[in-house]
Amino acid sequence: MHSYLEPDGDAPQSLRDLEPSQEAVRREILHGLLEHPKRIAPKFFYDETGCKLFDEICQLNEYYPTRTETGILEGNIQEICAALGPECRVVEFGSGSGVKTRILLDHLFSPAAYVPVEIARAYLLQCAARLARSYPELRVLPVCADYTTDFVLPEPPVPARRTVAFFPGSTIGNLEPAEAERFLRRIAAMCGEGGGLLIGVDLKKDRDTLERAYNDSRGVTAAFNLNVLARINRTFNARIPRKTFRHHAFYNEGPGRIEMHLVSRVAQTVQLNGANITFERGEPIVTEHSYKYTLDGFAELAARSGWVVQKHWVDAHQWFSVQYLVTR
Repeated sequence: MHSYLEPDGDAPQSLRDLEPSQEAVRREILHGLLEHPKRIAPKFFYDETGCKLFDEICQLNEYYPTRTETGILEGNIQEICAALGPECRVVEFGSGSGVKTRILLDHLFSPAAYVPVEIARAYLLQCAARLARSYPELRVLPVCADYTTDFVLPEPPVPARRTVAFFPGSTIGNLEPAEAERFLRRIAAMCGEGGGLLIGVDLKKDRDTLERAYNDSRGVTAAFNLNVLARINRTFNARIPRKTFRHHAFYNEGPGRIEMHLVSRVAQTVQLNGANITFERGEPIVTEHSYKYTLDGFAELAARSGWVVQKHWVDAHQWFSVQYLVTR
């Protein structure tokens, strides 16, 4: 049986390491901070500290998506796994801690392999190692990569009957609509003929519920948002004072999205690797958009991207959906 970890605890032989270089990350962050409005892509939240903070967010009372999606998965898992079928290769984009993954793996019939894809290398290795220990008969083939880019999936020793992508958490909402369409097309090509996609999609609902989910009373989401500045400082020896920025999140009803910003409290100039970046007082950095969908609206996006919604499941409040798509 394959052993996930090497005896000295270093990276496993099966790891496909496509972690973006520090220079590529620096260029992308600097480019975003020179745009108008200034931007930092949400994928940069997820260093090891950011991943742990997000895990904490998922436990908050105000943050309904995790518990609602988990409830949908648990309540419909037999039907979901029957749709996925036996001996499938499950590829999870932005795999995180793997809590929802375990619901699948506990009920899937003879999965051929599990491929977690995560940009935070150390966190990926920790979580993949825990899963490998919990499921010793399962081939775990981690990939450290930016999942919005092209990469080749690792092949399990025994060929899978089909490839099914798993994309929970409504992370699809973090992509602008045109980006989401391109991403879904890329997944369709990756999964190939007969492929499937099990995806979590957050639904439109009242403003109060949405805004409380991104402005929790304990300030964990604020710490998560501000941590992206700490990560930039740590990684690039930058000088961006976190105390001069504040977290701000609100629902923008027109485009149907939560917007998460870091707002400069003062007029200031910060440094990033020799570049000076000037902020006016009150000027935001856009760190996340989180689009909310209707069932019909997402079905239209799926159809434009080469998918057909075969089945969807929702909670009693119709706050969240889990949807199973198949390639056309």
